[in-house]
Amino acid sequence: MVMIVSVVALSITGYLSFNYADEILKQRAGDQLLGESTVRGETLRLLFESRIEQNNILASDPMIQLLISEINEIPKDKLKEIKELNRRDFLIQVQAFQELIGFSIGFEDVKIIGINGEVFFSLGGITDEDFGENTLFQKGLKESFIEFEPTEAGKKMIVVSPVFADDSKKGDEPIGVIISRMRTAAIDNILLNRSGLGETGEVYIVNNEYLMLSESRFFENAVFQQIVDTLGVQKCFSEGQDHLGFYPDYRDTQIYGSSYCADDLGIVLIAEIDKAEVEKPIDILQDRIFQTGVAITIGMGIAAFVISKSFSRPLIKLKSAANKIASGNFDVRTDIRTRDEIGELSHAFDLMAQKLQESLIEIKEQEEVIKQQEGILLKFSQHVQNDCVGVIDMKDSTKISDKLSDDDITKLYEIFLNFMAEIVRKHNGEVVKNIGDALMFRFSNVDPNDSTVMKNILECCLSMIESHNELKKQLEEKNMPELDYKISMTYGSVKVAQSTTSNISDIFGPTVNRCFKINSLCPKNSLVVGINMYEILKDFPEYEFVQLCVIEMKQKYGYSIFEVRRKILDSFGAK
Repeated sequence: MVMIVSVVALSITGYLSFNYADEILKQRAGDQLLGESTVRGETLRLLFESRIEQNNILASDPMIQLLISEINEIPKDKLKEIKELNRRDFLIQVQAFQELIGFSIGFEDVKIIGINGEVFFSLGGITDEDFGENTLFQKGLKESFIEFEPTEAGKKMIVVSPVFADDSKKGDEPIGVIISRMRTAAIDNILLNRSGLGETGEVYIVNNEYLMLSESRFFENAVFQQIVDTLGVQKCFSEGQDHLGFYPDYRDTQIYGSSYCADDLGIVLIAEIDKAEVEKPIDILQDRIFQTGVAITIGMGIAAFVISKSFSRPLIKLKSAANKIASGNFDVRTDIRTRDEIGELSHAFDLMAQKLQESLIEIKEQEEVIKQQEGILLKFSQHVQNDCVGVIDMKDSTKISDKLSDDDITKLYEIFLNFMAEIVRKHNGEVVKNIGDALMFRFSNVDPNDSTVMKNILECCLSMIESHNELKKQLEEKNMPELDYKISMTYGSVKVAQSTTSNISDIFGPTVNRCFKINSLCPKNSLVVGINMYEILKDFPEYEFVQLCVIEMKQKYGYSIFEVRRKILDSFGAK
C-alpha cells in the first residue's frame, strides 16, 4: 500500500509539475515573442514616420516651394534651360536639408517633380524622365508614404511627399512631389538582430503583396522573392489584427510566431521561433521528471519492501508531504532525520521539493521581469493638428540657481511653474510639460479666424507678463529671489503623441521647435510671436507689434519675430 501511494503521489507531482512548467515555458516564449514583435514593430513605425517627417521638412522648404511654383509656369520648350539655371538653387536647399537632418538616415537620391510629372531636379544629374504616369508620383500627389523597391544589393526605401505652395490652405492641390531614396541599414539593424531568439528565431517584414522585404535566416536572396502567405500575414492584411500562436511558416515548418500589424504602412512584422526549439526545454524537463520519479520510486520500493513494518510512521509522513506537494504546496518538508533508507529517501524528497520550489520561484521572477518590461513599452497614436504653442522660460536660471541650495532651487521652480500653469488653465489652455525651468503649453485645434479665441490666447500671455509683481510677492514670502522670464508663442501644425499608458499628450514638430528658437531672442518680461501668429493678430487694435531685427535668425531659418505690447491709451483714447 505504501508503495502504491508513493508511486501515485510522485506521478501526480511529476504530472502537475510538468504541465505547469509546460504552460509557463510556452507563456514565457509567447511573451518574449510578443515583446520582440511589439518593440521592433513600434521602433520600425517610428523610423518610418520620422523618414516621412524628414521628407516633409524638405517638401515644406520655402525656397523649394517657390522654385517649383515658378518652374511650373515655364513653357515646355524653355524648361530644360530653366532647370539648368535653377539646379544650383535646388542643390543648395537639398544640401542644407542634409546638414539639418544629418547623413545617418542613408539619404542617397532625391527627385523634385513638378505638377505635370516633369523632373525639375535630381541629385543624380539633369534628367528628362517623365513621371506623369508613374504610380509613385500619382500617389504622392495625394499623401506622404513609404515604399520599397528591389535592387541588386537587396532593396531601397522610397519616401514620397507632396509639395504645397507656401501660401496654400487646407484642401489646396499640391504643386509637385518629392521622391527620396534612402538606404535601409537602420531597418536591417532592427530586423537582423537575433539576440534573444535562440537558434531558429528570426524577425522579418512582409508587404501587402505577401513578399518578404528582409533577409531570411534560412534562405538566401529572399527579399522580394520569398512569398509569405502565413496565418500572421493573413490576419493583418485581411482583418487588421495582430496574431500570436503556433502555425506553419513560409518553410512549412511549425513555428511559434507573433505578428505586429502595420497595415496602414503596408507591412506586417513577424517574430517567430521553431516550435521544436520552444518545446525542447519541456522535453528535457519531462525526461528529468521521469528519471527522478523512477529513481525515487525504486528507492522507495526497496525501502518499503525491506522495512515497511518498522518504518510505517515515517512513510505516512512522507506520503502526507507528497500529497501536499501534489496539491501545489511546495513549502512542505518531511524533516525525517533517521540514518537509514527512509531518511535518505526523505532527504531526496525534500531536495526534490526544494528544487521544484526554487524552479517555480525562478519562473515567477522571470515572469515578473517580462511583465515589467512589457509595462514600460509605449505605443503612440499620432495625428496632426493646428495649435497655438507657447513657451515661458526663466531668464538667467543658472546664475540664480548657483546661489541657492537644492531644496531652494526645487521650491523656486515649483512656485514659478505652478504660478504660470494656473494662468494657462484660467484661459482654458493646456499645460503640456515642463522642461527644466521652462513650461510648454498650448491651445489645441484653434480657429485662427475666431477673434475671441485668439484674443484670449494673447491675453493669457500678457497676463503672465503683467503678473510679474504678484509672482515677485509670492517669492518674497518664501524668501526666494526675484526672477524674470521670457514668453514666446507660435501657431502651426503639430504632431500629437498620446501614450496608451497615460492621459497626458505630448506634441512635437517644426511649430514647437520654432517656438523654442524664438524664445531665446525674447527680451526679459516680454512676449514674442512668430510670423504665423503675427499675421493672425496684427489687425487687433488693442495691441502693437514691433518686429525684432534678428538678421542671423532671419537668414538661417527664415523666421520673422515680433514683440507684442499692449497699447497705452490716453484719456481721449489716443495712443
